[in-house]
Amino acid sequence: MAGCRVVELGGIGPGPFAGMFLADLGAEVVRVDHPRRAGDSDAGGPAAVLDRGKRSVALDLKRPAARTALLGLVERADILIEGFRPGVTERLGIGPHECLARNPRLVYGRMTGWGQDGPLAATAGHDLTYIAVTGALGAIGEAGGPPRIPLNLVGDYGGGGCYLVIGVLAALHAVGRTGRGQVVDAAIVDGTAHLLASTFAKLGRGEWTDERGVNRFDGGWPFYAVYGTRDGGHVAVGALEPKFYRQLIELLALDVDPDRQHDPATWPELRRRLTDRFAERTRDEWAALFEGTDACVAPVLSLTEAAAHPQLASRASLFTREGVVQPAAAPRFSATPSAPGAVAPAVGADTRAVFRDWEIPGLDDLLDAGAAVQQAHPNERIRT
Repeated sequence: MAGCRVVELGGIGPGPFAGMFLADLGAEVVRVDHPRRAGDSDAGGPAAVLDRGKRSVALDLKRPAARTALLGLVERADILIEGFRPGVTERLGIGPHECLARNPRLVYGRMTGWGQDGPLAATAGHDLTYIAVTGALGAIGEAGGPPRIPLNLVGDYGGGGCYLVIGVLAALHAVGRTGRGQVVDAAIVDGTAHLLASTFAKLGRGEWTDERGVNRFDGGWPFYAVYGTRDGGHVAVGALEPKFYRQLIELLALDVDPDRQHDPATWPELRRRLTDRFAERTRDEWAALFEGTDACVAPVLSLTEAAAHPQLASRASLFTREGVVQPAAAPRFSATPSAPGAVAPAVGADTRAVFRDWEIPGLDDLLDAGAAVQQAHPNERIRT
């Protein structure tokens, strides 16, 4: 995406993730934050992973002159992404109507939980509430137990940020054919529901029960489940196919009939025996036994352990920068490799440079009026 310019209106969660994603792919991403964030301890630096590879401009968009400057950035951008509630950018005068009038080729990406319309569009929510109404949360957990929270990977970043990226890239492709930009309405509820396509298909075919913890991929089948080990660790078992299942029971030295793998009548006893067997050794002992086999058994690692796993280490899927472990750019390309960008700048660290490079006039007046901030260095006092 080298040569593509993106304006990201500062927000949290899936919007910044989408901006990071685009920056990893080579786009020039300028994040616009409110000047009051300048100097925040959590803004910028190696731990601000979602803002890596971006440039930072500080503008008070409640000021007319700052909004004019933003529209100047919009004129020169290919994509704008924002994550406010519906109607906020319209009230500020920087909504799709104003932006597309200034730049008809602009892709205007909107990231919300509920979407731009519907009875809940204007209400608050979080990842958990969004995935709750799609059925995703209700499908995750043990049989007879409560739903289990899958971090905020399913909603915020899977159904949200990733779908925003897919949407703006598809719209950008359409610009190349039609010359016209458009609005992309990315909603976490829509994306999460879309991620459930295969599960809804199984439900429709009668291959899935609308009850958690009793199905193929939710731990209901004993050969696709997680088991505790002697040291308090866990191993993940995913031996669904018969040939993988045979290897599993052979390596575990279990006296069971492999031809009855899919006989539910045998599953309670099979689960008990698997539970007892895995409890005999430590997690790492089991990992060593199964490493390199097709039994589909893997150790359940913590976040701090993951980077050292041989497969992730060989691909450098995770790397450490200034003491902070973070993911490498993904996916990978044969001819145009992507890479994580530089450490996230402090808020407003690039205001002057971006105005110069994008040829936006009037910065000195904005700085003097307090409508913009330029941080000369993260450790220096800001100009207000």
